[in-house]
Amino acid sequence: MQGYHPYLDYYIPDRQKEGYGISRVAIDWAQSQGFSLIIALDCGIKSVDMVVYAASKGIDFIICDHHLPGEELPPAYAVLDPKQPQCPYPFKELSGCGIGYKLMQAFCEKNHIEGTRLHDLLDLVVVSIAADIVPIIGENRILAYFGLQKLNHTPRAGLKALIAASGFSDEILLNIRNLVFNIGPRINAVGRLQHAKEAVELLISNDKVKAEHFAGIIDAVNTQRKDLDSISTLEALEMIAANRQNGQSPFTTVLFKPDWHKGILGIVASRCIEYYHRPTIILTQDEDGKLVGSARSSGGFDLYQAIESCADLLLRFGGHQQAAGLTMEHKNLETFRERFENIVAQMIHEEQLAPLQEVDLKISLAQITHKFYRVLKQFAPFGPKNMRPVFVTEQLVAESPRLLREKHLSFKVKPQNGSYTFRAIGFGMGEYYQPLAEAQKIDLCYTIEENLYQGRMYLQLRVKDIRFYA
Repeated sequence: MQGYHPYLDYYIPDRQKEGYGISRVAIDWAQSQGFSLIIALDCGIKSVDMVVYAASKGIDFIICDHHLPGEELPPAYAVLDPKQPQCPYPFKELSGCGIGYKLMQAFCEKNHIEGTRLHDLLDLVVVSIAADIVPIIGENRILAYFGLQKLNHTPRAGLKALIAASGFSDEILLNIRNLVFNIGPRINAVGRLQHAKEAVELLISNDKVKAEHFAGIIDAVNTQRKDLDSISTLEALEMIAANRQNGQSPFTTVLFKPDWHKGILGIVASRCIEYYHRPTIILTQDEDGKLVGSARSSGGFDLYQAIESCADLLLRFGGHQQAAGLTMEHKNLETFRERFENIVAQMIHEEQLAPLQEVDLKISLAQITHKFYRVLKQFAPFGPKNMRPVFVTEQLVAESPRLLREKHLSFKVKPQNGSYTFRAIGFGMGEYYQPLAEAQKIDLCYTIEENLYQGRMYLQLRVKDIRFYA
């Protein structure tokens, strides 16, 4: 990394000009700087041509990737990807950064360096695990557990500054959810809208003042990103509504608008799925007139397999079951849209087209105590494949409903014959306000969490769904 060693530097592709992976521009830059080895992190498993090109320039490659490989592996010096055929590594779901961490573990072992020196990197690893939305099971759960300890007690200067810029106080212990929705998006925002070098400089900085400077830049860019998200999402939802009125695309969403910003396509796709729960692809046009897009899945549907079935219509694509990126010629858009719709219609199951909420247990409010919550916390860290337990309590009375920021729901809930209450919060559930105000009783689906308010920690219910009784 820059400033750490005269023979070591980093290179971050410009998303707008180079795309997401390995490019000729990056290889040419490495040659101009006199480098003979490139270590690719979180990309490269399909970059056969680029690795061949690098070899012609006298540059070796080590690929550290966790995406699905193509039929041919790149002829690199080494390929670290547990998803490649015949790979004996027992855990297949490491994040891209997690693969890099395994490389460093092997480096330490090979060079007789004490492996505990790598523990200082675990705050970075847990951020990557959260942001990459990989399953919080197996080795990821172990890395995430110790990474959160590092992050909450002795974070590096850059992450500490970013945590403060995100509005978290020192009293709050961060969890995977906080990283997914607050820290990760801020780091990603810089690369989405401009160049990601500020994010890298933040993460490698040991200087408090410098870190705070970069954290401020990143937080400002994230605010800009959120505004852009909102406008583009509204446009996308209007397009979907118009298509549905015309009876188009009942199983998929494939949208194109030439002036959508390339950096926020994946976010817009995810927002659309929240409303329509369909495998979704959002496309824009790049400087060369090609269509580039981000795809997101719904209900566990294997999105990658469906896109792979359209490979002959694409210039390139990559990703995994839940998310992917793709590039195509404009002339292929309608053919792709029609074939993708037909393939998904054949593959998808009815339950993958509706937002089903799995429930772990039916309990009474009387069972929710601080002791009960301490037992629940032993299952943490929570995340994909190890989600926070979801409970249902029936026959409740809702009191004092309030609408927060015109979109969030806050109320108190108690048993029909009880006097004790719990505060409940439903983020993005503002449409439930009027029915809740008129309801005589409800069934509540929720998770349990701690909330710090005016210096006191109390338990609250995070609402997942509400059933109303007439």
